[in-house]
Amino acid sequence: MSTISFAQLTPYEKSDKVATATYNEAIAYYQLLAKTFPKQAKLLTYGQTDFGKPLHLLVLSSDGIFDPAKIKQADKATLLINNGIHSGEPEGIDASMMLARDLLKNKQLPNNVVICIIPIYNIDGAFNRTATSRANQNGPLAYGFRGNSKNYDLNRDFIKTDSQNSYSFQQIFNAWQPEIFVDTHTSNGADYQYTMTLIPTQKDKLNPTLTGYLTQTMLPYLYAEMKAKGFELIPYVNSVKETPDNGISGFMESPRYSTGYAALHNTIGFMPETHMLKPYDKRVESTYKLLQTYIDVVERDAKIIGENKKKADNAIAKQKTFILDWKLNRDKFDEIEFKGYAAKYKPSEVSGLQRLYYDRNEPYTKTIKQWNSFEPLLTVEKPIAYLIPKAWTKVVQLLKLNNVQINELKEDVKLPLEMYYITGMQTAQKPFEGHYLHSAVKLEAKQQTVNCYAGDYVVYVNQKTNRYIVETLEPQAPDSFFNWNFFDSILGQKEHFSSYIFEDTAADLLKKNPALKQKLEEEKAKNPALAENAFAQLEFVYKNSEYFEPTFMRYPIGRLVKDTKLALK
Repeated sequence: MSTISFAQLTPYEKSDKVATATYNEAIAYYQLLAKTFPKQAKLLTYGQTDFGKPLHLLVLSSDGIFDPAKIKQADKATLLINNGIHSGEPEGIDASMMLARDLLKNKQLPNNVVICIIPIYNIDGAFNRTATSRANQNGPLAYGFRGNSKNYDLNRDFIKTDSQNSYSFQQIFNAWQPEIFVDTHTSNGADYQYTMTLIPTQKDKLNPTLTGYLTQTMLPYLYAEMKAKGFELIPYVNSVKETPDNGISGFMESPRYSTGYAALHNTIGFMPETHMLKPYDKRVESTYKLLQTYIDVVERDAKIIGENKKKADNAIAKQKTFILDWKLNRDKFDEIEFKGYAAKYKPSEVSGLQRLYYDRNEPYTKTIKQWNSFEPLLTVEKPIAYLIPKAWTKVVQLLKLNNVQINELKEDVKLPLEMYYITGMQTAQKPFEGHYLHSAVKLEAKQQTVNCYAGDYVVYVNQKTNRYIVETLEPQAPDSFFNWNFFDSILGQKEHFSSYIFEDTAADLLKKNPALKQKLEEEKAKNPALAENAFAQLEFVYKNSEYFEPTFMRYPIGRLVKDTKLALK
């Protein structure tokens, strides 16, 4: 390795490995790298963030090709590394700066991989710098804050896209379409001997071609190489009880998370999580070596990784049934070796009650259980197409942002559509990430003839982006646009009646419609309270008449399930 001058040292190295780079220092350093190595490095900007600064992307390309389309044509793989989504977790920020420099300076850029690095994603949080916001963390001296300037957790914003950061990230992701994505993090929780834990995309939710490569080739390589480099890996320690001794469970990342979002695009994702109790320099070193290992395996397997993604894209375009939600199989588990510390209890100096602590003087190696098999909980058959009224502009904007091909109706037309009515749901009592999130949505599907208009949008479900289409537009999906409150206006009734006027109308309806009268009588027989409530009976007649608005609680996006020729622009 060639000598590194003081000017080329990162702020982290200059601080004797106790401080992390500020945003301005990081961008200035990448600007220097791009200026020093213009043929292999280019610093790009994409859109804005909520902090008013653009999102940067450093692209490293051995042959100087910086056009994503040409890179795909050359059958090169793309590795996207995202840092600082939680700015108080900065190991990736510092590791990526050193790694980019070393690859350029030592002429070690891979031939078959283009490396894309987002220096700091949560720019807002990086400026909100203290030494106290992460009470349990062992360094660095100061660091950024988890929330952005609107107090959003950006690792919950990949579907709802409330932040400009998320919008700009999706521009990057869908322009470069990486085969492999790494989002660097720091973990807390139990104490154990490992510096680095790893969350790969949950294997069961990926396309089988991708799952096979991930589980049989990529993960074994990562684990073996990192052990040889002195940083043995362990799956993310998601304890099923208070301590890991009772076992750990897998993490099912829904599309709100970075790697869950990546999976919608058939990209294998990883969230490496260093352990916050370990010294900061060791956390940075382990991140550096893990990123280096990703580059090595993607370079080695670039061809098969690219072919696998193409196969997955083609399969998803033809797939008919989609899994919307998952459940952990609690009867199926593996046994893995785990290196931890003895969990003990002693009186708390604060409360006087028993408290948990881990005794580092008693390390252990034992076998524990890992539950990491998920099964389908909710599925749906895709329609031929979704019909989206042109009023729902944010929905269309996000679909287009995610490379979904969208057509427009050329003329007004009545179409036979399957329409969902929301018959039940749960809504959070407290806001979560700026939303009162819906869940457990119940639907009734009705076949209706619907007025559609010129300029309304048609989204055919025959695309490689089918997972993004289905998992956002099906309202019962956990991270659907509906559950994130995009369509809450349809949950409010707009018209009603005045009782003293509708009395005569209702009486006339019952005279002219014996079936309705019979339905009312049957309902009264089943529900004595209804028989004693005059207004409730008027309400029953109203809701079963043509006067009741047909769009109340009707999800506005229709499903075209019969092959119908449409006039499109």
